[in-house]
Amino acid sequence: MQRLYAFIRRHPTLVDGFWAVILLGFSAMQWEAADTGNGHDAKAVPIFLGLSAAVALRRRAPEKMLLLVTLLGVAQLVFDVSSLPADFAMLVLIYTVAADGKRWASRFGLIGGVCAGALAQLRWPEETVTSWVQQAFLTMVLTVPFILAWVMGDSMRTRRAYFAQLEERAARLEREREAQSKVAVAGERARIARELHDVVAHNVSVMVVQADGAAYVLDASPDQAKQALETISSTGRQALAEMRRLLGVLRTGDAQESGEYVPQPDVQQIGDLVEQVRIAGLTVDFRIEGTPRPLPSGVELTAYRIVQEALTNTRKHGGPDVGASVRLVYFDDGLGLLVEDDGRGAAHELYQDGGADGQGHGLIGMRERIGMVGGTLDAGPRPGGGFRISALLPLRPAH
Repeated sequence: MQRLYAFIRRHPTLVDGFWAVILLGFSAMQWEAADTGNGHDAKAVPIFLGLSAAVALRRRAPEKMLLLVTLLGVAQLVFDVSSLPADFAMLVLIYTVAADGKRWASRFGLIGGVCAGALAQLRWPEETVTSWVQQAFLTMVLTVPFILAWVMGDSMRTRRAYFAQLEERAARLEREREAQSKVAVAGERARIARELHDVVAHNVSVMVVQADGAAYVLDASPDQAKQALETISSTGRQALAEMRRLLGVLRTGDAQESGEYVPQPDVQQIGDLVEQVRIAGLTVDFRIEGTPRPLPSGVELTAYRIVQEALTNTRKHGGPDVGASVRLVYFDDGLGLLVEDDGRGAAHELYQDGGADGQGHGLIGMRERIGMVGGTLDAGPRPGGGFRISALLPLRPAH
């Protein structure tokens, strides 16, 4: 049965032609049997031929076939050609234009169908019908099939429009889902890029400072050079571990294959970060105010990365003998960060959005991170010299 349905859907004109042949055969048999001795009515032949052809071509040109059927029906009334099996084509065409035709053709078909029964009753009245009530009832009986054909066709049009709307909506949702997926992928890549920037910029700058120091004191103080090399080694391992964690999300099953999972940094590790910077030669004053308490993971990671980026910028742009201070303040509704240095400060274009020379990516990353958790950031030169970064991270994202 499925193959039959598929064949019918693929060859609609062939199916319509089959039914046209059936109507033509029955009409020809009735016309042949109607010989009363005075010969056949030759005027009926072109009428049932035309009606059968209209059924065969109804899907190719429904409006034109409706007009053809109308003309043939009028000719049938004018030339007094009695009803034929091919007159069923009128019902078929009314259904067709109601389902697939233009709106004017659908209305025209409905009006013609309503008038057809009354006109047939007037042209060929029944001898057994004597009262007007019986005539009205018979006219209504003849009109109902035409109205039902139109209603079925219009219902089919509505159903097709409904399914087309559902398909269009499903396609639109699929496109939106793909777009959201691409946005999510782009956002994840941007997050990884920010993480890599923070990791590489901080740890590599520490390694460079320690390598320069080790080279300077290698002959005069081998112990200090050894300590600097150990710091370079531990910093490098830490950078590799964080980069492995970040890049692992780009490979399916990386965490399962390696068998290890490195947690993301949090506020508790800011002290270790400050100590690492002190070992690298930067004087840092670290203070915590308020009562420490657990924070959302996104807030803790943001706080850690802001301090890391701020201290990295201090080493890169603060100049010689620069000192810095890191202050964490726990409020009832959030966490405050204040990172200041007394160096020469960064150039103006470095703390603009991107800068004229394309720099400033670290501070752009800060703003993006703080924006994701609904916080605020104030970064710029400090009165009296140096640079200051102030941030407020709420416990809950702003709506």
